[in-house]
Amino acid sequence: MSANSIRELLEIANQQSPDKIALIENGKRYSYRELFTKVNQLANYFRQLELGQGSRVGIYSNKSSEQVIAILALLSTEYIIVPITRFLKPEQVKYIVKDASIETIITDRTKIKNIEKMGFEGRVITFEPLQDELVSFREIYKCFNSKQQNSIENNSSAVITYSFGSDGSQKGIVMSHQNLVDGARVVSKYLELQGSDVISGMLSFNLDYGLNQIFCSLYNQATLALHKFILPSDFFAHLLRDRVTVLALMPVHISKMFDEDPHRLPTSSQLDHIRVITSSGGNITPEMVKKVDNYYKPAKFYSMHGLTEALRSTYLEPSQIHIRPTSIGKAIPEVEIYIINEDGEECKTNEVGELIHRGCCIYKGYWNSEKETKKRFKNISILAKLIEINNPNEIVIATGDFVYRDEDGYIYLVDRKDDMIKTNGYRVSPKEIEGVVYQNFKTIKECAVFGIPNRDIEEEIVLVYSAKTKMPKNEILFELKKHLATYMMPTIIEYRASLPLNASHHETVDKSLLKNNFK
Repeated sequence: MSANSIRELLEIANQQSPDKIALIENGKRYSYRELFTKVNQLANYFRQLELGQGSRVGIYSNKSSEQVIAILALLSTEYIIVPITRFLKPEQVKYIVKDASIETIITDRTKIKNIEKMGFEGRVITFEPLQDELVSFREIYKCFNSKQQNSIENNSSAVITYSFGSDGSQKGIVMSHQNLVDGARVVSKYLELQGSDVISGMLSFNLDYGLNQIFCSLYNQATLALHKFILPSDFFAHLLRDRVTVLALMPVHISKMFDEDPHRLPTSSQLDHIRVITSSGGNITPEMVKKVDNYYKPAKFYSMHGLTEALRSTYLEPSQIHIRPTSIGKAIPEVEIYIINEDGEECKTNEVGELIHRGCCIYKGYWNSEKETKKRFKNISILAKLIEINNPNEIVIATGDFVYRDEDGYIYLVDRKDDMIKTNGYRVSPKEIEGVVYQNFKTIKECAVFGIPNRDIEEEIVLVYSAKTKMPKNEILFELKKHLATYMMPTIIEYRASLPLNASHHETVDKSLLKNNFK
């Protein structure tokens, strides 16, 4: 399908499949015609605000059909969306508002108080009527027509998503309209998505993995079924009620869905309509693969690796998930992956180097951070020793991921460059230690490994874990010694009833917060 913007995808879907169900939220259902009408009404309202081309508009709310409609409406204008995760505190939201110069926020009744607490003086638009002085979607639908307009430039900025860096600071990454379409096209291709699919919209829409579920639905004229994961029982009810066929997850969801009495879960045969499962945003363990395989027998399980600077770099095809479950696979379609050493030479088999991403899905850069952009977005010349350069202005991503390629060409992530621990002259991967913990301590629910300064050895290794009960430290050390080199052994081991989660990516452990407790 040829389209340069998400707006064009919506127009095509309305023309070709107007009566098809586009969006489901509990009992509410919207056809593509109904969705198109509401999006146009909102877009016409937003345009008459005359905020100026490229103005940033925040969306700070819980997941809902109104949130999806707001996203699509703003993508029909010349404004830029800044999705703000619902888990952020007022002071964190205030930082994003200031950094992105947001003067308009779209919100719901659950977040209006936080907006008031932060002293926001700009325009507030609400999903439903909350205050007399605030305009709501309900009023807009009554007063604005659905006449369509479209003047989107494919390379213009569309979205800025914020996430936390390893230093705990929030950073925005800028995506173009073409980026969003390219991501939908490429993901749809290797997942073999179809118009008959019902795609679960369970992931948060504040980051690209979640947003991609909306855009893949549009690209294939499929159905998006919204859900918020709270309890396993609700989650499985969503799968059964909405007849989900494509399920996008993070590793934490795999753990949570089975955190229930097995007798209260549906049988595997009741879930045989699910044909595709994806996972990204964390480590997949062999135990997780086994659980998914046993429970979702007909489904193809795709493990995927994405970047902050590009939607997706690699994926592991389902045929390999049992053979090499810890691999991040090979390059996605329209992308080339190179692994280079510090001299810019191609790494040999099993040699660790930096992953370089070339081709599709590269974002525009970091918002308000030329330094961070230059750090990751590199000129093609860094591959001069490997390839013939035809376009000297081409940009590639120096990912900061340390990886290696096996003899069959499959790639394995060692760790992020920023996360590596330097101790006693060695470079140690926290990810490798965490993998050993998860594989050998079944009672440990979550763990985090990181380094803290030590003047004698550069950094000492800390392991913090959560479990139902505290384990004897020596028991942990004895088991780890069987699997880890001496220099990789943690010197500090701490138990917590629960670990803090990252505010912008609420399914991952916030290591920066844990590190602060050891200063």
